[in-house]
This record gives sequence, C-alpha cells and structure tokens, in this order.
Amino acid sequence: TMSKINITGTGKIIIIALIVGGIFSAKLFWWDKRPQTVSESMQISKIALPDAPEASLSGNAEKLGLPSNTPIANDGRVQLVHKIMAWNSQFGWMYANGGATTTKGSLFDNAGVHVTLVRQDDCNKSCADLVAFANAYKDDPKTPGVCITFMGDGMGPYMTGLASELSKLGPDYRPIIVMTSGKSYGEDKLMAPASWLQNPKNAIGKCVACVIRDGDMNILLKWAADNNIKVNPDETTYDPDAINLIAAANSDFVDAGNKYITGYTETRKVVANGKTTGRDTTVGVDAVSSWSPVDANIAEKKGGLVCVVSTKEYSTQMPNMTIMIKKWAYDHMDAVTGIISSLAQAGDQIRSFNDAKQYAASISAEVYGEKQQGKDAAYWLKLYNGYEQNDVSGLKVRLGGSMVFNLADMANTFGLGEDRIDRYKIVYETFAGIMSKMYPKLLPTYLEYSKAVDKTFVSNVISNHPELLKGNALKHEYAENITKVVSNKSVYIQFEVGSAVIKPESYPILLEAFKSTMIGEGLKMGIYGYTDNTGSDENNLVLSKQRAEAVKQYLIKLGLAPNSIESDGYGSSKPIGDNSTEAGRKQNRRVEIVLGN
Repeated sequence: TMSKINITGTGKIIIIALIVGGIFSAKLFWWDKRPQTVSESMQISKIALPDAPEASLSGNAEKLGLPSNTPIANDGRVQLVHKIMAWNSQFGWMYANGGATTTKGSLFDNAGVHVTLVRQDDCNKSCADLVAFANAYKDDPKTPGVCITFMGDGMGPYMTGLASELSKLGPDYRPIIVMTSGKSYGEDKLMAPASWLQNPKNAIGKCVACVIRDGDMNILLKWAADNNIKVNPDETTYDPDAINLIAAANSDFVDAGNKYITGYTETRKVVANGKTTGRDTTVGVDAVSSWSPVDANIAEKKGGLVCVVSTKEYSTQMPNMTIMIKKWAYDHMDAVTGIISSLAQAGDQIRSFNDAKQYAASISAEVYGEKQQGKDAAYWLKLYNGYEQNDVSGLKVRLGGSMVFNLADMANTFGLGEDRIDRYKIVYETFAGIMSKMYPKLLPTYLEYSKAVDKTFVSNVISNHPELLKGNALKHEYAENITKVVSNKSVYIQFEVGSAVIKPESYPILLEAFKSTMIGEGLKMGIYGYTDNTGSDENNLVLSKQRAEAVKQYLIKLGLAPNSIESDGYGSSKPIGDNSTEAGRKQNRRVEIVLGN
C-alpha cells in the first residue's frame, strides 16, 4: 500500500500557481490565436447626455467636437462680413464660426464659407454699410458679401428705409430677411417702479427713457396697449394722461439707463388732448425700456426699478433677423443655406451642452472686444443665461436672458412648422403698423412683409436636411392658473342675444387678441366673461362662463395652444360701470383678456 503524501500549505499554493499558469499559457499561446467570429469594428461617435437645462437634443445626443482656434486660409471660398450688435442671441454665430474669423474645423469651415464677425452697435451705420456693399457688388461681383442683424420687431422701419435707398439699383438689389438665429429671452425689458406691477395705471403721467422708434420701445408700447394706457408719441411734450417718452441717443443705447442713473431732467410744454396748454413742467426719467447691460447698470448703480415685463414673457417679439442683398444671396445660394444649416446645428449644441454654450461665450468675448472692461466669457455667459440679483436698493431684479434657435425654431418663426403659424409676420406687421400710426410723417407706409422676408433659404434647408429637425423646438410651460397679471384689457365681444354665439363683427377683435397673445407667447391668456345685472344672477353666471368658453374655443381654432388659455365667467358680480344706465350696462357686458403667468 502507498502511504498518503502530506503537502504543506505552502506547497498547495505553489501547485495551484503552476496549474493556473499552465492554463493561462495555453489560453495565450493556443486558444486566443485560433480563428474566431467577432463583431465588426465600428467608429464610436461622441455620444453624451445633454447637460444644459434647455436641451433641444434628447437621449444619447451627438456632441460635436470644438474647432481649433486657427483661422482658415483665404482659399477662394465665399466670403461674408457680418455686422452684428453686441447681442447674446448671436451665440450660434459665435459657435459656428469658431472665432472672429472662421477657424479650422468649425461648422462654417465645413460649410465652405469664410465669415468675419464685426461688432457694430450703430444700426444706422450698419444700414449704410449694407447700402455701400450693394453699390460695390453691382459694380464688382467679386466684392465680399455683407449682411447685418437687427431686432425682429423693429425691422419694419429699417427695411422700409433700406428698400427705398436701394430701389435705384433695381429689384435684384433689394434687402431681404433670409434667416433667424435666436431671440431675446428676457434681456430686453421695461424696468419701472414696483407700483406699476401692482397697478399699471400708476404709469400714467410718467416718463420712460428708451431709444425712440426702436425695438426696446416696442416692449413699452405693447405693455401700454394691453393695459389700455395711452402713449404720447412726441418726445418733446408732456401729457399728464399718457406715458411720455424721453429719447436716448440712437448711437448709444446705454444712454437710456444713464439718464435714469444720473437723475436727468428737462423742461417740456404740457399738452392735453393733443393741444398745448401754455404751461411748462420739469420731467425726469421714471422708468427705462432697454436691454442688457442697461438693466445691470441700473441695478448696480442706482436700483429702484423692477422688471415689469420682458421678452421672457413677450417671447416671440424679438427674434434676431439677418438681412442680405437679394442678388448676393441668390448668387451664393449654397453658401447661405450652408450658413443656416450650421446655425441650426450650433443651436442644438448650445442648447444641449454646457461646454458648447461656454465656448460660444468665449468667442463672444473675442468678437465684442471688451475684456479689459471685465466683459470676459463668464460675463457674456451670465447675460445669455439670465440671472437674478438684489440691486443696490435691495430690490430683487431679473437681468439678461437670450436664446439661440435650432432648425425647428427657425421653421416655427416663419410659419414653416407644424402649426403653420407665421409668428414673424404677426410681429413684423404689428410693430411696423404701430410705428406708422405713431409717426405717420416719418413712416407713412412700410415695406410689405412678403417683400421684406424671403423664406426660400430656410425652406431649402428644411427640405434638404430633415435630419436637422431632430432638435426639439422651444416649448412654453404654462402654469395651471394665472397668479401674476402682466396686462388686463377689456374687449367688447358681440354675441347673439341670450346666447354664447359670437357675432361675425367681433371676429376682427378676436384676431387682434390672437396676434397679441402670439407675441406674448410666454404668457398664459385668461378669458373672463361678465354681464350686466339684467336677468337672474344664476343665468348671468352661466351665460358669462359659456361666452368666455366660446371665445377660448375660437382662439384655439386660430392656433393658440389649449394649455395656454384659461376661461371663466363671473356674471354681474364685478361691474365697472353703473348698471342703472344703458352706457354703464354696456361697459359691464364685456370679456376681459388677461395675460399673466
């Protein structure tokens, strides 16, 4: 018999090691070298989850690499000089260009264009530059292109003036709006005493500083109109029954804020019902309608004003619009559509990825050239995002705020989206019409929308690059109920006697309400019905609710989103006129349209 072999603990470890080593050697030199079936090799894209709060891309979105900071060579490609004001809605241009001039690996480089971004805050100078280019281009088609950017709501007067100036060159050289790349989303605002929020009628007899006949003035005009408050168009007189205007320097928009900060005053003739009274009075700046950094300057240097309303609420009002000369744009169709495609991609990247947004801010600091004044990348990023702070008087104020567009937003702006509502047509015609009525001598007529806007280029991108529509358009979140009222206006809708059937003569009134609400697309609309005291309280209450609901349904048919409207009726419970007179009862038979959030 064989005796048992006694192996110590150390010996066991050695044996196990030899066995494992043998198995590993066999795997390495025999098993792993035999032919095997494996998955095909593949290129891994840069996939990342969106990290920006306003992400337009969803799920495992493709994150594009950032370009180099090396400018591309002037190799004969299409050249374009873009004159831009210092406005954060142009983050898409910054990202797509990669620098003040197009850099290697940027979206514009990939599109085959060479773009130079030049800051120009003087709108009149920008217009003059475009006119000068048109004349040069007609003489020499090799002249590098020039385009300019303005606030969409103020385009009517600018396009009218440009069209008139360029008419001598022929119809091919007229100005056209070819694209939109973003919008103001809070930075343009009416800043006023908090009492204006509590009761808009407190604005009557007060003075607002702004650049006259400019986009920022339009915020004031819309707010005043929605609250049934008159505005005195003459900036040299004072009307105690209206809001009055104090002109800021056209070439220096920060002047509006500076006039408030420094306590500026002037003497004016008092007028009533459009006639002088023979009296003079001294007026000062009570409020300011302007844009960033004016709002920040006011908060940091004087304070005392809050944001009454801004382009966060009037969210459709101020898109960023680019004007080109028609002949140049059509001569360089591929370049223009390439720029739009690049801006669409840039919009998705900036909206979805924080580092893309930060990159755009760094290029803004380079292009705008005020780093020595502390306006670095962090400064422009802060203004783009918008922020809240306490001003020097302790009031909390909301400052800044812009947004870039992707292709879906561009489509929605021009009526090329799913709902087919041409939002920009409403904006353009509304504010051009207001300017024409306020200043008939300066703007007796304005350029038709169909001649001002050319949708060909955006339409081509939508048709040829449907993959760029993967980014979600901006969506508005509406509160269940309105708790903060921005404006309240009574309208007198005619109904069939004793019913909720709207008479056709009231359709134009409701169309105007629809347009006003589309401009203020960031606000919820409240429709509230009221009656006089004729009949029983019970019947009046039911009828008022039915009539408010009828108005709501009519506006939904026009295109308003159902979740953007609420309706209710209050019968005869809240009279604004004397029910003992026919005139008073007529006042009480009303529908109130409230915009709020």
